[in-house]
Amino acid sequence: MTTLDPQTTALILIDLQQGIVPHAGGPRSGEEVVRTARMLADRFRAAGALVVLVHVGFTAEAMPSQNVDRPSLPAQGTPPDFSELVPDLRQPGDIVVLKHHWGAFTGTDLDLQLRRRGVRTVVIAGISTNMGVESTARSAWELSYDVVIAEDACASRSAELHAFAIAQIFPLIARVVASGDIALDG
Repeated sequence: MTTLDPQTTALILIDLQQGIVPHAGGPRSGEEVVRTARMLADRFRAAGALVVLVHVGFTAEAMPSQNVDRPSLPAQGTPPDFSELVPDLRQPGDIVVLKHHWGAFTGTDLDLQLRRRGVRTVVIAGISTNMGVESTARSAWELSYDVVIAEDACASRSAELHAFAIAQIFPLIARVVASGDIALDG
C-alpha cells in the first residue's frame, strides 16, 4: 500500500479527452482507463486532495515543431472537439490545464498551481503512457516532486509502448502502483 497525504498530493490525469481516448490500444482500452481514473479521482476528491485534468490541443500558432522525421500533427491544428474532456470527468474544484505539448508542465502554469497549494507529491495517470504521462512524470521529477504512476489508469497506442515506459523509465523517476493500492491518509 502506498499511503499519501491528501493535503500535499495531487492527482494529474493526462489527456482523457474526445480526440485521444478512442486511440488507446494497450494494454487496456481508453474506456477502461477513464473508468479507473474516474474512481481514482472520486477517491482523491473525497479525501480533499487536488484533482488536475490536463487536456491538449494544437493550433497552427500553438504546437511543437513539426520539423521532425515523422510529423504527427495536422498543420492547421486539431479540431475543436479533439480537446474536449470526456463527459462527466470534470467536477467542481478540479483544476483544468490546457497544454500544447506532450507534457503538462511545458508552457503552462501547472507548477505554480501545485506549489501555491503546497503539493509535493503527484499521482499521474492517463493516455498515452509513453508520451503525455511520461513527459509529465519526467518534468515533475525534474521539478523535485515525488511521483507516483497509477499503472492501471494508463494506456498507450500499444501494450509494448506502455510496458517499456512502466518497466524501464518510470522506476527511475517514480513509484509504480495499482490505483487500488493508493491510500490517502493525512
